[in-house]
Amino acid sequence: MNESGVRRTKNDIVMFEKNLRKLLSASSSELKAEQKTIIELATRYCEDARFYLERGDVLTAFGCINYAHGLLDAVRIEMKLWDVEDEEGGEGS
Repeated sequence: MNESGVRRTKNDIVMFEKNLRKLLSASSSELKAEQKTIIELATRYCEDARFYLERGDVLTAFGCINYAHGLLDAVRIEMKLWDVEDEEGGEGS
């Protein structure tokens, strides 16, 4: 991937962190054990994305952050907290 891939991956990490904060602030007391587990997995994938990005493996980083988004979105959808506006603003959106 080229420089645009790096930029897109960084933007996706920022978007993930924003969506995670919104989810936790809106529902942390309402989360089921399974949802907490999924959120933890999503957070680990985001950490992996940062790890691979720092090492120059942009393709793996991009895959990790997209998997993180999918996991987090599953919880957000189940809790009726998903909003298409949350997904806007990233490059290529």
